[in-house]
Amino acid sequence: MSPVRTATRLRSAEQRRRLRRDESGSVTAELVLVTPLLILLLLFVVALGRLASARIDVNGAASEAARAASIARDPATATSMARQTASAALSGDGVTCAALNVTTDTAAFAPDGEVAVTVTCTVDLADLAGLRLPASTAISSRAVSVIDTYRATS
Repeated sequence: MSPVRTATRLRSAEQRRRLRRDESGSVTAELVLVTPLLILLLLFVVALGRLASARIDVNGAASEAARAASIARDPATATSMARQTASAALSGDGVTCAALNVTTDTAAFAPDGEVAVTVTCTVDLADLAGLRLPASTAISSRAVSVIDTYRATS
């Protein structure tokens, strides 16, 4: 091999080592810049998951409350049973509502009629700091259950 070629190879190897040394802190700098964005993205995913889970649980509680109200013998008992059932269903699923509102529509409370229950749960999001989300959001669900045709109401 010629001496010129050997010197060129040594120079290019030395230049590559210098370039590696110059870039040694770039990964750290990139990580410092990207980490806050990754944390915000993670908090946003947690918020979406919390809202989706609460929506599913509120739907289930409304269905259970409507079924419990349709079994009651009178409208006053139906309203009471719907509230108790919705509260028990949500607490059993681990959902903590800042405010729980259960509305029971017993206008058609008769055999072969129906009872409708609307459950509204206010979910707290204030503990997810760093995101510009509202402190809480209301999730509402309505379920209707048919009253048995051949059942006495008194």
